[in-house]
Amino acid sequence: MHVSNRGNLTAATNVDVIESKKINHILTIDSCPLPRKITELNNLKTMFIQVTDTPREDLLSHFEETYHFIQEGVKNGTVLVHCYFGVSRSATIIIAYLMKKHRMSVQEAFELAKSKRRFIGPNPGFMAQLQLFEVMDFTIDKSNLQYKMFRLYIAADRIVKTKILPQCCADVVKPDPSVTTVQPDPRVYRCKKCRKIVATASNIIPHISKQKYSWRDKRYSEEIDAKDFCDKIYFVEPLAWMQTVSIQLEGKLYCPNVNCKHKLGSYSWTMGCLCPCGTKVSPAFYLVPSKVDKGNFVQNVQVTV
Repeated sequence: MHVSNRGNLTAATNVDVIESKKINHILTIDSCPLPRKITELNNLKTMFIQVTDTPREDLLSHFEETYHFIQEGVKNGTVLVHCYFGVSRSATIIIAYLMKKHRMSVQEAFELAKSKRRFIGPNPGFMAQLQLFEVMDFTIDKSNLQYKMFRLYIAADRIVKTKILPQCCADVVKPDPSVTTVQPDPRVYRCKKCRKIVATASNIIPHISKQKYSWRDKRYSEEIDAKDFCDKIYFVEPLAWMQTVSIQLEGKLYCPNVNCKHKLGSYSWTMGCLCPCGTKVSPAFYLVPSKVDKGNFVQNVQVTV
């Protein structure tokens, strides 16, 4: 893997450097792809990931695919991983690769990368994503609460900019829990009026009472005593029955039963919600406890094959 003081756009567009270093794979993490004079070179494979160098960007979701791309390249030659300056984005990808390849901590991988390129410096957002990658044991664990919070944070930023939830964030909207293709969670939340299931325990996004709410808080990846979680409001993941969450920044949540339509709560991608316990959760999708019943038995769940 080519990791040197040439890990920037200048090196990636220099044919002489590419040929002299026997580079056979180039991974570009930048706002713009490489020019065709480079991407069309013989015996060269390229990958482009469009990401700007800001803390609110998501590089974590690309760690798996970039790892495999780099692995493929180092088997038969040299890989150049670059961004514009070769300081933050490319360094983040290289650190993630080293972490997964050698099962290193963030700090160990950072120091190794820095020994090859002394002025690397992932921005704070990317460093937090690397720390989460370590917590998830160098993989993407979609069931990890901290990861769910991270993806909602990213999705909120996108929908504020585009006014519609982009396809790259569609995964944050989870299936309707009353119609599932997998074994349903037996702990459910039902509309108090019509008894329709509107959420399961696995859809709950808990928060710690009277504490700052942030996806960067490592405690959300740990076993937290249930008594530390607030239950004054039920914050949940966006769910498929919440019809407007992909196209409106805020709104009310009504029971999806067409014969009921009982108001259950509200949501806001931008303003979030201040829980009575004092914690502000943002983005927020919440059910009011007085509007739903919590139970341990699944009833009227349609399982499709």
